[in-house]
Amino acid sequence: MLRLRATTRVFALLCGLSFLLYLDRVNLSTAAPFVQKELGLSNTELGIAFSAFAYSYLVTQIIGGVIADKFGPRWTLIGCVAIWIVTTIATGFVGSLASLFAVRLALGIGEGAALPAAARAIINWFPVDKRGLAQGVTHSFSRFGNAVAPPIIAALITVTSWRASFIIVGIGTAVWLVFWYGGFRDHPREDRAITKAELDRLPPETAVAPGSTRRDPIPWRRLLKRIAPSAAVYFCYGWTGWLYFTWLPSFFLHAYNYNLKSSAVFASGVFFAGVAGDALGGIVADRIFRRTGSLTKSRSALIAATFVASAVCLIPVVVSDNLPVMTLALSAAFFFIEMSIAPIWLVPMDVAPAYAGTASGIINAGAAVAGIASPILFGLIIDRTGSWTAPFVGSVVLLLVGAALAFTIRPELQLAADGDMAEDAVPAAAP
Repeated sequence: MLRLRATTRVFALLCGLSFLLYLDRVNLSTAAPFVQKELGLSNTELGIAFSAFAYSYLVTQIIGGVIADKFGPRWTLIGCVAIWIVTTIATGFVGSLASLFAVRLALGIGEGAALPAAARAIINWFPVDKRGLAQGVTHSFSRFGNAVAPPIIAALITVTSWRASFIIVGIGTAVWLVFWYGGFRDHPREDRAITKAELDRLPPETAVAPGSTRRDPIPWRRLLKRIAPSAAVYFCYGWTGWLYFTWLPSFFLHAYNYNLKSSAVFASGVFFAGVAGDALGGIVADRIFRRTGSLTKSRSALIAATFVASAVCLIPVVVSDNLPVMTLALSAAFFFIEMSIAPIWLVPMDVAPAYAGTASGIINAGAAVAGIASPILFGLIIDRTGSWTAPFVGSVVLLLVGAALAFTIRPELQLAADGDMAEDAVPAAAP
């Protein structure tokens, strides 16, 4: 039996990161009715506040990925998490739309580099045939954060206040930062607790010597060309994902006139479906890859299948007003769309392993663009039509578009990373 002490610790830290990343991100969606009432915001203005996060999140995706590739995920994430601790606590002191917009904008700066840096950590610490599981399970903890955020924030608001809830969550995040500082090193050989069995499982280029960092210039033109299709697919995912992350508690609160606790329970149930979807997507991606050796089948085909299934499940949301049907449909749609997360995030590791942080940032920028437009348009459509289900029509269309675009990703072609920066791509290694 392999002794995986160091790897298990790193895996646990990354799961904790993903959990807190989304707990700190979506806490506003649960507190939104109270924030909206106290600050006197319309639905459109609340949508603007929701979208503030995505502006800076978009800008810092690629910058953060470059920093993670150059300086390593350890210090990149220390800086990121420190920023989002401060801004989460500061949210408890806002007094206007302008100040709320400002702190959410700052939060986006802190969270922007987090997932690209985590992707860099995964490629350093996990073998190729285990990265789907690592990516899927760590991302499932982000959806676990989504799932428990509504009841946690609702309980904190009930016991204290919506302002205090942000302060408490910020302090809790600081505890994780202490463990990360002491328990993570960028490269496996730098970890004193790592075993030979763990190092033997890793590709030679990832189990590098301590102190090694990338100094090659990033081939931007070729990298953007290879990653752009994945970013477009992730935009299609992000359009629907951001509707869930920002508006779902308010959807149950207003569309069905539920109180805060009931709305939180329904929203939490939907998000728990995403927890299962994320983990299963990673497991399925690894299994398909091990059985077929095909990156196209385990990435592109899997993404397309989950997008189509999610689109089909959203149709009852648009045409039905039955609460049980609506809840099951939202849950099923979220389950399937979250199955696409692991294969999408594996693409930068397949296509550009030498620049995985930068490539991951480019992909996540696609979802960030959707995060700017989607929450605003959702609020605008509600204000104009009074319908809380109409915005999901666009989700169905974009999911089908994303399914078609998935086959343009071509994960089996790996970007050359030699000293001459050759123009031609080379086949990715099979297991």
